[in-house]
Amino acid sequence: MDKENQIIGYVVPIFRGSQEYASGLSDTEEARMKESAGYMARRNLFTSGLEMERTEQTSRKVSMRQSAEHISLSKRIYENEEYHKCMNEDSLMHAPEFVIKPRSHTVWEKQCVRLHCTVSGWPDPRVVWYKNNVTIDPMARPGKYKLQSSYNVHSLEIDRCDFDDTAQYRVSAMNSRGELSTFASVVVKRFKGEVEEALPMPRHGIVSEYGITFETHIVDGFGVSFGREGETMSLGAMVIISPNLARYQPEVQWYRDDVLLQPSKWCQMHWSGDKATLTLTHLNKEDEGLYTLRITTKTKYETYSAYVFVRDADAEVEGAPGAPLDVTCQDANKDYVIVTWKQPAVDGGNSILGYFVDRCEVGTTHWSQCNDTPIKFARFPVTGLVEGRSYTFRVRAVNKSGMSRPSRTSEVVAAMDPADRTRMRGTSAPWTGQIIVTEEEPAEGVVPGRPKELEVTEATKNYVVLSWKPPGERGHEGIMYYVEKCVSGTDSWQRVNTEIPVKSPRYALFDLAEGKAYRFRVRCCNSAGVGEPSEATEATTVVDKLDIPSAPGRVVPTRNTDTSVVVSWEASRNAKELVGYYIEASIVGSNTFEPCNNKPVKATRFVCHGLVTGESYVFRVKALNAAGLSECSQESEAIKVKAAIASPTPPYGISVLECVRDSMVLAWKQPTFIGGADITGYFVDYREVINGVPGKWHEANVKAVSDRAYRVSDLKENRKYQFQVRAANMAGVGIPSLPSETFICEEWTIAVPGPPHDLQVTEVRANTLVLLFKPPVYQGRDPVNGFYVDIKEADAEEEAWRGVNEKAISTNYMKIKILKEGETYVFRVRAQNKAGVGKASEPTEPVLAETKPGTTEIVVDIDDDGVISMNFACSNLTPDSKFVWSKNYKEITDETRITVATSGEKSKAIFNMPAEDDIGIYSCAVTHTNGESSSYTLSAEELKKLLEISHDHKFPIIPLKTELAVELQEKGRVRFWLQAEKISANGKIEYVFNDNTLSQGEKYKMNFNKDTGVIEMIMESLLKEDEGTFTFQLQDGKATNQSSLVLIEEVFKGLQKESEFMCKEWHRKQGPHFVEYLSYEVTPECCVFLKCKVGNIKKETVALWYKDGREVKGDGNLTFTEGVLNMEIAQISKKDAGVYEIVMKDDRGKDTSTLNLTDQGFRDLMNEMFSHIANSSTALKIQSTEEGIRLYSFVSYYNEALQVTWHHKDSAIAFTDRIKSGVVGEQLWLQITEPTEKDKGKYAIEFHDGKGGLKRTVELAGQAFDDAYAEFQRLKAAAIAERNRARVAGGLPDVVTIQELKALNLTCNISGDPVPEVVWLKNEREIVSDDHYIIKFESGKYASFTITTVNTTDSGKYSILVKNKYGTESADFTISVFSPDGKK
Repeated sequence: MDKENQIIGYVVPIFRGSQEYASGLSDTEEARMKESAGYMARRNLFTSGLEMERTEQTSRKVSMRQSAEHISLSKRIYENEEYHKCMNEDSLMHAPEFVIKPRSHTVWEKQCVRLHCTVSGWPDPRVVWYKNNVTIDPMARPGKYKLQSSYNVHSLEIDRCDFDDTAQYRVSAMNSRGELSTFASVVVKRFKGEVEEALPMPRHGIVSEYGITFETHIVDGFGVSFGREGETMSLGAMVIISPNLARYQPEVQWYRDDVLLQPSKWCQMHWSGDKATLTLTHLNKEDEGLYTLRITTKTKYETYSAYVFVRDADAEVEGAPGAPLDVTCQDANKDYVIVTWKQPAVDGGNSILGYFVDRCEVGTTHWSQCNDTPIKFARFPVTGLVEGRSYTFRVRAVNKSGMSRPSRTSEVVAAMDPADRTRMRGTSAPWTGQIIVTEEEPAEGVVPGRPKELEVTEATKNYVVLSWKPPGERGHEGIMYYVEKCVSGTDSWQRVNTEIPVKSPRYALFDLAEGKAYRFRVRCCNSAGVGEPSEATEATTVVDKLDIPSAPGRVVPTRNTDTSVVVSWEASRNAKELVGYYIEASIVGSNTFEPCNNKPVKATRFVCHGLVTGESYVFRVKALNAAGLSECSQESEAIKVKAAIASPTPPYGISVLECVRDSMVLAWKQPTFIGGADITGYFVDYREVINGVPGKWHEANVKAVSDRAYRVSDLKENRKYQFQVRAANMAGVGIPSLPSETFICEEWTIAVPGPPHDLQVTEVRANTLVLLFKPPVYQGRDPVNGFYVDIKEADAEEEAWRGVNEKAISTNYMKIKILKEGETYVFRVRAQNKAGVGKASEPTEPVLAETKPGTTEIVVDIDDDGVISMNFACSNLTPDSKFVWSKNYKEITDETRITVATSGEKSKAIFNMPAEDDIGIYSCAVTHTNGESSSYTLSAEELKKLLEISHDHKFPIIPLKTELAVELQEKGRVRFWLQAEKISANGKIEYVFNDNTLSQGEKYKMNFNKDTGVIEMIMESLLKEDEGTFTFQLQDGKATNQSSLVLIEEVFKGLQKESEFMCKEWHRKQGPHFVEYLSYEVTPECCVFLKCKVGNIKKETVALWYKDGREVKGDGNLTFTEGVLNMEIAQISKKDAGVYEIVMKDDRGKDTSTLNLTDQGFRDLMNEMFSHIANSSTALKIQSTEEGIRLYSFVSYYNEALQVTWHHKDSAIAFTDRIKSGVVGEQLWLQITEPTEKDKGKYAIEFHDGKGGLKRTVELAGQAFDDAYAEFQRLKAAAIAERNRARVAGGLPDVVTIQELKALNLTCNISGDPVPEVVWLKNEREIVSDDHYIIKFESGKYASFTITTVNTTDSGKYSILVKNKYGTESADFTISVFSPDGKK
């Protein structure tokens, strides 16, 4: 149970029989009576099961004889039956048969129903019950179903029916002869009427035949819990019942604010046999309250309680109020119901303007608003309901920011007259909520009489509610009512419901004038007519008769725990219909109040949980009723949240450490809760146990003992004893522990030592902790020489114990470093001597391996005076907390070597004279906290390091970021400088050269920047006499430091030379000068640019270019913006090698820059160009020609000086007539004439650039070679054919004009191999050689065509056609013949 309930608890429900019934006997007599009763109960439990109650008193001997006779008789009967079965087995065996079948039932919700059946059959049938064809398992829902079988009568009992129990139930009987089933239906109606007396009531309590006294303990209970609306929360506790009977089920009940909870859609209960669980499926503020678990056995019960707080869900609209709660329906009638609710604690920062009531008909999901304008009164009559239908309601609050979330829906309510329930003969379908109502057949019509007892039950400024009783004379016919009103002081009656009479004896009147007084009366009516009016009511004024309660009185907070405060207050005076109170809390200074409860409490005392430890709070209280919330009470005095002081809880884990003839040494564990104050001591009691019966308790010590071990003397040897221990603090002596086990007082003679004791766990981290223990009291035959520590997971079996250390340790502590974060462990210790390892100690409590938030460690600090101290801070202090420093886990009490100083939340242990005697493990623990502790190991190496730092602090030096250094500045000035890491404004500097102090002057310029710590001294130049040692001496208070720089010999000469050069450079730059000296640049296009960058130029500045001392033309245009000069050398060659020079000059001076491009300089330039050419080269490609295969690559630019090498199979190619290389334009090629198989392989072209060069490769093998070779053969054949084909070489004109009678001779050259055939054609007809046409072909080369005498018929188109096997070619010409007289 948590600390809260130990100090100031809630009002836990008072149940009958919370302790055993007092018998009025002495301890011994009562124990003996219990032993006898236990024997009788066990005997009755295991007898044959007869349920007759015996009233006779029999002795033990008679009872045993009767039992033996009964067993003998039963055995004989059984054997006789078995004999007859075997003799006539077939005639006896038959299939199951239902003699009586179960009948269907229609019951109200929460009633109990029992289904019966009688089954015959041989062998005895096995009976199984089913619900909707699913087997019913009573153990799945203990207490819900109960199955019984007796003498072939079988029953199924369903306890507290709900809607889910509406189903078809089947009972199946089966034996070796067959199976038979029968069915019955159970219908559960939604609304409960009068319970039929014939129905069996549920069976409660413990069955008397068990006859055993059970011990019940609730462990691992639930604590104070916080949830938010809409979340799911589970509460659970482990329950230990002894003796543990497998089939026994205790009665498990859950209460909220003293009200028994029933299973519903909002809460589900589960009992697993050893754990009770309550699940709140959808939290609402209605679920807030004190929850109590009650476990009931035969003669007693155990309870466990804790509070559950439910906060409002986040508002859908910022600033909107919280949802109302506890929506209920009252005075439900045929068309009318009054809905009530409670106002929320949170108004969103603005006053609530009112509430809207919504309704929803069961079976639909549509919500309709009942009121058009918000109402402030927390009660509202809803009219216009449809008779026979069921409804649910909800309420929403509204303020100027917006609407709240809707409340939890109310319970279902039916619109019907309560008087008609007993006359209702219809059934209802549970899944729709609609009830079918039928009326008795009406008798002869009778005009109803006057309604009786008319009164105003409720009056507000918004409505008035009337109620009355029906008249006595109304016949058998249903009646309805008309309501009439008149203004007080007049006699003018006005009917309110003129159109539709009301059916309920309740009515709400709206639209009345506020402040006016009215009288009311009612008439009855039916089919026979309208009756006489009732007596009129007294005058009723339309105002709110219920006033808002006054503010509660004085609020008094009281300390409770470190996270809770008890708040009490004076009740509101003259409050009517008070609903309860809301309590609000505010941290002092914040001016922001938060609700402590979201469900009103009716008491004037409440425990506010969830507060921040150490913070100061003020509280105020508001009262509420249906009219609204009161003003806030005055704020309470501020109170700091911290635990109240109470007596400690009982110690536990009593064990024996040593036993001799007349005394025993006991050990026990510290209480889990010490009551908020240090334990001042313990008191031990003992009692003798004789024959299992304990005697009276006796005090073992009158004076409290401070240790958790004590020797109880004056005992008797070989007697049995029990012990109990009580703890005491400044609040008093706590209740005693549970009696220990029974121990025998006999002297131990074993050789091994007894168990260690007083195990404590400290410094718990995610992977480590420290275990402390005390050595055993009983040493054994030899002294203890070591200890072993065992570990196991808390939930593991006993076999899981394993050792932490392989070798025994000699100390009474051990740091364990093998933990896994998030795992829970227990530990034990065993001692050993020469005889062996003794019994293990009692295990520790389970320890969770985790580093708690806010955990701090010991920090070692050394102050400015060199004082070494260990510091520990704790932010979770309580007023009673103390810092306890220990060395090697023994408290430091002697301040000879260590001085402890504590201030607020910090404590330090100061070493007085640190030395080797101080080496050890130092720890600091804070009392009255949740185990705040830490340790620090001071080793020899660590001590040495700390002493060195301490010495530095005692004799401090000024730390330097940089030592003294020298650098050259503009004009060759020399700067000596260093930077101090930390120096104050009061620091002083001395500048020393060769033991002589320097001072500020023309030669030396000193400067000290106190912000940056930079110290410098500047000299214009270095002279020969400046060779030596420079020193800067620093002093800041008592801290000093110095840094020196030696400038002699070569170091000094080098610095001096560089200074002089920089001086010259400065003077050079006073006129036009080169910022960047002359250099060259090769572009990717292989153009060479000579360029330089100049500065400090003006319009008159000129630039002259020279090569080998001869002026050349260059870019002499200077600009102030760019200052860049260029000269381009296109297509550079060897003739461009030489020394280039550029001269800049004007009236201020001149500057020269030279670039040597001869020899190596020119080679470097060309190599850079070759590199560009190589990078521009394309990949090697393969091309077939008629001579062979050609490999080639293109470059962007080719220079005749470029050197390339062709490789074949990584070897340079030796060129022959068959393999040649060359360049055509920008193409570099390798020709392989008449390639063969040997020419296959990898080819490469290597470009040389004086560095690594560049290679392009191609693989001429495989398919690539085959394709290239085939193409070569094709091209070769084509070339031969082209070279040898027949052709007309020339000699023939296009047109020949000739005079008639002349002779014509035409000749042409013919080529071709073989010699071609020649054919002459005229107008595409072959010409045959004759006297007129003479055709000749001589030497296979010359073809001639002769016309001996030309006439006009010879005019036409002529052709010569030559052909051989390689091809054909023709040549055309035209002959035109004309007459001398001009005719053609």
